[in-house]
Amino acid sequence: MSSDDIIGWDIGGAHLKASRVSATGVVIDAMQVPCALWRGMDELDRAFDQVLALQKNVQRHVVTMTGEMVDFFPDRASGVKAIAEFVANLLGAENVRFYKGDGEFVMLDQVCTYTAQIASANWRATAECVALKISDGLLVDMGSTTTDIIPIVAHRVRNQGHNDATRLVTEELVYTGLTRTPLMAIAERVPFAGETVPLVAEYFATMADVYRLAGELQECDDQHPAADNGEKTSSASATRLARMLGRDRASAPMADWRALACWFRARQFARLSAACERVATAANLPLSATIVGAGVGQFLLREIAAKTNRNYIEFSDLLSVQNLTKKVVSNVAPAVAVALLAKRG
Repeated sequence: MSSDDIIGWDIGGAHLKASRVSATGVVIDAMQVPCALWRGMDELDRAFDQVLALQKNVQRHVVTMTGEMVDFFPDRASGVKAIAEFVANLLGAENVRFYKGDGEFVMLDQVCTYTAQIASANWRATAECVALKISDGLLVDMGSTTTDIIPIVAHRVRNQGHNDATRLVTEELVYTGLTRTPLMAIAERVPFAGETVPLVAEYFATMADVYRLAGELQECDDQHPAADNGEKTSSASATRLARMLGRDRASAPMADWRALACWFRARQFARLSAACERVATAANLPLSATIVGAGVGQFLLREIAAKTNRNYIEFSDLLSVQNLTKKVVSNVAPAVAVALLAKRG
């Protein structure tokens, strides 16, 4: 590995993602580790140590982030500054640049001027990277917590929203993800045992339990503890689903809990499908526009593409990847993208 390599970092509120890219733009490493940043900066310190232990002789680093929004920080500007200062102190201020959108990067001494642009800009990095590769498409990055839906028209990113607040309105940001979304955010009432049952408004179960019961969850994609800090088994997931209905698991056969999980899955799928269509329609995307999937929820995105009669490719299919599982590369798309954009700069 060359000292001319660069590491792209995506610092989230729940995970730290990193990707090492060669001087010629080949993705040679990618990884994601849990980072419960809402608990404090010690979590970020541990996560960086875990990644850096595997990365040697790299002096160039570029950073994008969403972690500034966790409630550990009083506001987003404070979060951006704190994270930037932490990274600069750890890696050397002269070695780090921070992504502020539009393919541009700034040094630590400029961060205070651009906190609004740096905050939660990781989606933009991925979209800009994709726009270099395809003319018309819909980037959909479904992570553990959120889903980004970004239109690309004539090799240009055509987003309507420019920050989390406006992107929520346009549905270019949908606050639902594969594993960490609590079930009470998916529905208020569910069909069960011939009745319509209001859900308990408690953090008893998450979508990780749903996809585990559906047999679709890769456990490597569920890096945080279960809602009750319990086991990650089908039986334990059924127990957590039962609590959402004020029940115990033994009150119904396992087949009923699996059926309920499939109902939750269908609700989330419908919400994401509708959001994708609304964003595509607002951007006047032709039906020939490809869906480019990224994140841990790629298997759902393939289904959305099939439902809407669109072609589908993974983010990693657009790149040169060396000796890596393409799924891993797509899972950490913003980290890969920010490194590739820096290589062009």
